Amino acid sequence: MSKKQAYEKKLQAQLDEWSADIDKLKAKADAATADKQLEYYKKIEELQSMQDNANKKLTELKKAGDDAWEDIKVGIDSAWDSLGSAFKSATSRFK
Repeated sequence: MSKKQAYEKKLQAQLDEWSADIDKLKAKADAATADKQLEYYKKIEELQSMQDNANKKLTELKKAGDDAWEDIKVGIDSAWDSLGSAFKSATSRFK
C-alpha cells in the first residue's frame, strides 16, 4: 500500500467515525428539550457542513496524482484539524 493510499484510508476512517458521532448527537437532540434541540441541531448543521468540506477534500486527494497529492495534503490536514477540534468541542459540550 502506498503512502497516499494509507493516508486516504486513515482519512476515510476518521470521516466514518465523525459520521457516527453526528448520529449520536442527533439521537441526543431528539431526546432533548425544545430549547436544547435548537442548540443541538445548529451545531449538527455546522458539523455536517464541515464534514461535507472534508469529504470534498478527500475526493480531491483521491483524484490527485501520486506526485501532486503531497501538495494537497497540507490543505487537507488543516481542514481535518479544524473539523476534529469542532467535533471535540461539540461532543464535550453536549455530554
